[in-house]
Amino acid sequence: MFTLALTPGEPAGIGPEIVARLAGRLLPARVVVIADRDLLASRARDLGVPLELNEWRGHQADRAGGLEVLHVPLRAPASAGKLDARNSPYVIETLERAIDGCLDGRFDALVTGPVNKGIINAAGVAFTGHTEMLAARTGTPRVVMMLCGGGLRVALATTHVALREVAARLNPPMLEQTLRILAHDLSWRYALDRPRIGVAGLNPHAGESGYLGREEIEIITPVIERLAAEGLDVQGPLPADTLFTPTRLKAFDAVLAMYHDQGLPVLKYAAFGRGINVTLGLPIVRTSVDHGTALDIAASGGADPGSLVEAIEAAAIMARNAERASVRGHMRASTRRAVEG
Repeated sequence: MFTLALTPGEPAGIGPEIVARLAGRLLPARVVVIADRDLLASRARDLGVPLELNEWRGHQADRAGGLEVLHVPLRAPASAGKLDARNSPYVIETLERAIDGCLDGRFDALVTGPVNKGIINAAGVAFTGHTEMLAARTGTPRVVMMLCGGGLRVALATTHVALREVAARLNPPMLEQTLRILAHDLSWRYALDRPRIGVAGLNPHAGESGYLGREEIEIITPVIERLAAEGLDVQGPLPADTLFTPTRLKAFDAVLAMYHDQGLPVLKYAAFGRGINVTLGLPIVRTSVDHGTALDIAASGGADPGSLVEAIEAAAIMARNAERASVRGHMRASTRRAVEG
């Protein structure tokens, strides 16, 4: 069975609550929560959720059943709904230990809960997000954000940048690298032999032959033609207003949107509360919930763990597919060496 590391995120938010609600659920992998055990126990008591916590000791739990925890102590008491910058180093430590555990093979994948970027930066810790931290700690030069849910997979060429900066960020090398990562990880982590990718245009009507913008002509189309000539199934640029329709979407395994709010409103409409975030391009598997810390409802009993469960299930599937792809790769390499030798 695969072992997944799970970080609940901001201790004042709903992360500890939705983690506590995993108790008693049948999960597709062994889940090790990297968090303060007393925080989880306290939040479970507040909610009236029965929760048995077992200390994780590497390959074995100290007792069968319950929720396994790798204890990382809070820096200060945590109150639901009330941010405290003193606990920002705790949040960072849980992530560091989870990422390092994935890199050294103790964990097969990472699932992350929501964090509050503002309070982490208020503590004097430079933090722009999970994705950027993962890229830096794993030494990955380029990662791709993809959200999944409601039968859709939507990746982003640009992420959290102002709309006026999107066109300036798009260039052929960046777009080509993004599409290569997307195609590779759809094959490796989703077991798709020749993934079909639809690429949205940047401008209305995909530029309308240059009348509404030339990015499609000068940047997007040449990259698509180059990759298609290599055998990748990449189509576009397609007008986003017709690309995101049920009939068109059936033709693709994933869509690449040019900017955040071009693709994600469609996906969140289709799967809000059940969608997940996946980071592509990393040497490890990472999935996340698609919602924030929801401080206003923390410990109220109203938080839905649905997105977290989906993220765990997706991480287990991706870890299994990646392992199978690695085995196939080793077998092909061994066969090639035998033939050549």
